Amino acid sequence: MRRRSLLSAALAAPLATAGAVGALQSPAQAATWSSSDRWGSWRTGAYTLYNNVWGNGYGPQTIWANSASNWGVWADHPNTGGIKSYPNVSYTLGRDVWSMGNVSSSINVTNPTGSGLAYNTTYDVWGNGSAHEIMIWTQWTSNVGPIGGYVTNVNLGGRNWNYFQGHNGANPVYSFMATSQFTSGTVNITPICQWLVSQGRMPQVRIDQIQFGWEITSSAGGRNFNVNSYSLTT
Repeated sequence: MRRRSLLSAALAAPLATAGAVGALQSPAQAATWSSSDRWGSWRTGAYTLYNNVWGNGYGPQTIWANSASNWGVWADHPNTGGIKSYPNVSYTLGRDVWSMGNVSSSINVTNPTGSGLAYNTTYDVWGNGSAHEIMIWTQWTSNVGPIGGYVTNVNLGGRNWNYFQGHNGANPVYSFMATSQFTSGTVNITPICQWLVSQGRMPQVRIDQIQFGWEITSSAGGRNFNVNSYSLTT
């Protein structure tokens, strides 16, 4: 599924950049699959990886993968506002929110640092096709933020989240931002989805695609985003 536009508010990052790298990275060269096509995708087992360069004003981006649990992206997007891409790994669950079972995911990622960056590391969970969007932010730079306004702080699945709610013009967006950002750990997805329904904030939907990756707004000069390990338990 292609990523919808207007998913989060993001400001342009400063023009200074550091640590530029070439377009062909060694992980991509050694990978089982790679693609520089905007809509490049690769299915492996029950998972699909998407390059997914969907935003305006984008630069070059190459996705590579050895498996659904070991993949990454090299991206060189200019320091302008607006999300340029959402490279991700996707799994389709297709279960009603009350019978989705105990769905959890564990990640270990290496993200770029330095100036000239604007991005967030996030799960994107879709209900009833693309009618409802649940975003679970695990880490982000200071110059990006979720759609909508702050509602409350809530503890779900053993973690504290700041909950935001808004609309991107196409569908409601329910955003959970970790109060303690992390690049390695586990997210319990089921209690987050069921809390939204129990609180009357989202209807009783079918949970369809569960995606994980990065919303990248700027990464000028070329930066690497790596998934060292990823698992999804359903």
